[in-house]
Amino acid sequence: MQSSAVFSLSPSLPLLKPRRLSLRHPLTAASSNLNDLNVSPNVVSIPSLSRRSWRLASSDSPLRAWSGVPSSISRSLDTNRFKTAATAVPESADDGEKSGKLSKILELGLLFAMWYLFNIYFNIYNKQVLKALHAPMTVTLVQFAVGSVLITIMWALNLYKRPKITGAQLAAILPLAVVHTLGNLFTNMSLGKVSVSFTHTIKAMEPFFSVLLSAMFLGEAPTPWVIGAIIPIVGGVALASISEVSFNWAGFTSAMASNLTNQSRNVLSKKVMVKKDDSLDNITLFSIITLMSLVLMAPVTFFSEGIKFTPSYIQSVGVNVQQIYTKSLIAALCFHAYQQVSYMILARVSPVTHSVGNCVKRVVVIVSSVIFFKTPVSPVNAFGTGIALAGVFLYSRVKGIKPKPKTA
Repeated sequence: MQSSAVFSLSPSLPLLKPRRLSLRHPLTAASSNLNDLNVSPNVVSIPSLSRRSWRLASSDSPLRAWSGVPSSISRSLDTNRFKTAATAVPESADDGEKSGKLSKILELGLLFAMWYLFNIYFNIYNKQVLKALHAPMTVTLVQFAVGSVLITIMWALNLYKRPKITGAQLAAILPLAVVHTLGNLFTNMSLGKVSVSFTHTIKAMEPFFSVLLSAMFLGEAPTPWVIGAIIPIVGGVALASISEVSFNWAGFTSAMASNLTNQSRNVLSKKVMVKKDDSLDNITLFSIITLMSLVLMAPVTFFSEGIKFTPSYIQSVGVNVQQIYTKSLIAALCFHAYQQVSYMILARVSPVTHSVGNCVKRVVVIVSSVIFFKTPVSPVNAFGTGIALAGVFLYSRVKGIKPKPKTA
């Protein structure tokens, strides 16, 4: 028995007779060039398989059986599995990106739907209140008051961060609050005199005043594309006005004054150059303007119209108190909500997309008010309104086109 044995057999087992073994590589069994292996008593010597690992069937044994697969092939299989797993990562990332885009589209669609819905309800309930109460200043004051209460609640509950405003910023915002107050007052005055559809048809003239005021105060000359879009707007509004059944000069001039003040606000925001920081975004600026509008509107209303929102006064004019209060509250909530949603949409899309959405909103409001109030519309009136709205849509598409620089 040799002294250099690798391992010894158990003494309880009978002595094995030496025999010649011929082993073939599992993966190259077809080859016949392998050398015979010599096995001596009590000694197993396998020089040709020195790089193979051994594993017994029992997991308790420290010895490991031969895997039957060369290490190079095993590493290749592991590499292939790694590559397969690696290539699966971009696919899951693409799926996540697609789901993220889909959720953003759905969120934006929901915001647009809320924007239009709040506008429809505001115009319908606001028109009913103005028709019954005949107090546009009081109605405007109530809308600013309800909005101010909502803003205060949001700031108190930390639903929206309360800004830190300096005196210089308040002085810069004051002109914006003045024209904002006048714009909403003139709109309510127009809605109290003429139909909702006619008021919004006149308000389609806003691009005309925007171009005019920008040229006068900012020195921004309109491009030929913009002028071409303004012509159908003016022509369509004129055609709709001469054929409007509810036309009167008070309602017409009030709507025109609303266009002038609203567009003055846009020009002033550029002219005054309000310093914005992280605490003064569009929603915060709108909230501050609403609070300032309440302060500006209250003394003017009490001095001009008196207190006309008490139950005794409402009953004296033969109007149901509960209905007026309910409709006024709904109109005020929708008034504040649609402007908040409008700023939320503007933060997610480009100004051009927002302008197109605003044009579509005006169409939706006009059509819904005509259906709800059963407003008589002549073919000429409908044609003029359609031309004006088409011009507004064209303006929203071409106002961003800049003329090519002149080459020397």
